[in-house]
Amino acid sequence: MKTVGIIVEYNPLHNGHVYHFQQSKIVSGADAVVAVMSGSFLQRGEPALVSKWARTEMALRMGADVVIELPVAYSTQPAEWFAFGAVSALEAAGVVDSFCFGSESGDIGLLRTAAKRLHSADRHAPDGGEGRFQEALRSHLKNGISYPHAYAAAAAGCLGDQSGADWLAQPNNTLGLHYLLALERLGGTMTPYTISRQKADYHQTDITDEQIASATALRKLLADEGRAEALRPFVPDYTWTILKRELEAGRAPVSWDCFYRVLFARLAVTAPAELTGIGEVTEGLEHRIGRAVADVQPDLGDPFGQLMNNLKTKRYTRTKLQRTMTRILLHHRKEELSPELLGQGVPYLRVLGFSAQGQELLKQMRTRSAVPVVTKAAAFRHPFLELDIRSATVHASAFRSPAKAELWRDYYEPPLRLP
Repeated sequence: MKTVGIIVEYNPLHNGHVYHFQQSKIVSGADAVVAVMSGSFLQRGEPALVSKWARTEMALRMGADVVIELPVAYSTQPAEWFAFGAVSALEAAGVVDSFCFGSESGDIGLLRTAAKRLHSADRHAPDGGEGRFQEALRSHLKNGISYPHAYAAAAAGCLGDQSGADWLAQPNNTLGLHYLLALERLGGTMTPYTISRQKADYHQTDITDEQIASATALRKLLADEGRAEALRPFVPDYTWTILKRELEAGRAPVSWDCFYRVLFARLAVTAPAELTGIGEVTEGLEHRIGRAVADVQPDLGDPFGQLMNNLKTKRYTRTKLQRTMTRILLHHRKEELSPELLGQGVPYLRVLGFSAQGQELLKQMRTRSAVPVVTKAAAFRHPFLELDIRSATVHASAFRSPAKAELWRDYYEPPLRLP
């Protein structure tokens, strides 16, 4: 059975994702699909709109055969570690022949050449020290520009192509480059493919097409309209049905608006010195956070948005700051997420769901996987899994009236199975 891997969030799953899913099978010639999906909190430092279980159901109804959770230790990281965790999961599974991602360029040759050259630039650093790329990146960051633009400029300089800074700064190209860098670092054997992103940009908040819109635009539309029907033209029927069910049950939409009170309370009782032990709190940000919180006026509305605006600078993007707030909310300490731990790759594969064909893949994974395959969280112990269970409980606490079973669902829930 030929299998392609995809790396997803599905927040929510929309028509553009269906296109990517279909094209991934076509370009790779695959019979089956393994999806590595972020759990309760996502790469841009946001809580997922609906639970991981609802999003797993969407993926299975689309046709995914196995859905594996990307641990929150990786899913809420900057692109480098997010990509490394996801690619390491696909490699570790032992059954994935290729993987396919979306990009603005749609040119796998261009991206792979860049990845090989950047990997070589640091791998051949003298005496095991910092390579040319990392030196250039640090230099650009010291000039006060944001990490995405500093990364693009450093990469373009190492590639000897200053015009490359434009395409490297595009979000899906950047993420794709990190997937390919991860493949190089892992010495992976999967064949990479990319397809061009269609019609809606990653960060686009307006809707310009009758059938395809970005997940960002759809979440905004749902927030404005407050009903699943508003999304119906842009999502498959099963996504609409699942979203409607979750909304009616009070389990959606989950956003930062659901957490700002507990976040502000935590910030109010945490000394700056204590904040320095939390992941993503760097370079004196702990003092800036204290001042920014004091300036928020909740009676004016959107207190979390006010906090982000108070904190945002040329250096600190909203995404970076949201990831910082996620670490504070979930109490992720730096030692729990050290580069030494992350650099080992995913330590287990948590299965969230599978199809009938996926059951056959799971049988193969149990004998071929480089790490344990977990179908019962209660029967497995690992610090990263503990972080996942805690984050799912925090996420469920945002439901309208969460039952005990919903708060601890992540601990006992078996994988979803669809025929």
